[in-house]
Amino acid sequence: MSRYRGPRLRILRRLGDLPGLTRKQSKKIAPAGEHGQQLRKPSEYALRLEEKQKLRYNYGISEKQLLKNIKLAKKVQGSTGIVLLQMLEMRLDNTLFRLGFAPTIPAARQLINHKHILVNNKTVSICSYECKPADIISIKNKNSSQNIIKKYMEYPSLVNLPNHLEFDKDKLTAKINGIVEREYVGIQLNELLVVEYYSRK
Repeated sequence: MSRYRGPRLRILRRLGDLPGLTRKQSKKIAPAGEHGQQLRKPSEYALRLEEKQKLRYNYGISEKQLLKNIKLAKKVQGSTGIVLLQMLEMRLDNTLFRLGFAPTIPAARQLINHKHILVNNKTVSICSYECKPADIISIKNKNSSQNIIKKYMEYPSLVNLPNHLEFDKDKLTAKINGIVEREYVGIQLNELLVVEYYSRK
């Protein structure tokens, strides 16, 4: 199955806070499942798997997509883990979420699929489109499109706008100024463990 469609709070209880997956907060503290109460020291493999799952669920990508991104990141000069995070952060669905156009990444994906979003004045319906510096993101000049975005923007999910994004609230347009830096990545995880997980495959 390419995308997770099950209970999201169960994933939050197991993996911790994932802002891209859902805005809901679980009242329960223990991990989900019959064995969630048992506290035992996780193995090294379990730790790496958990970090990889955080990436997958937060950005809403399949195992195949994540593996493809890892292979691309290895070819680029620099730290593979940071390059991977930058690639995922620069996806169009995540960029809309970081701008506050949508409360979660799945909601941002729906906006793109329904062709509400323009990149450089052209309709883009591919969620995995990689935003580049100097790209201009705007909304279709339709009342329905703008009303949806304005409704979402009344309740922003993330307070801080990353330094690589520039947003004009009046015109509802955004500009990509550069590549995201590691400190502005919206999820807390150890990307080195993800790279180690795939290096053994």
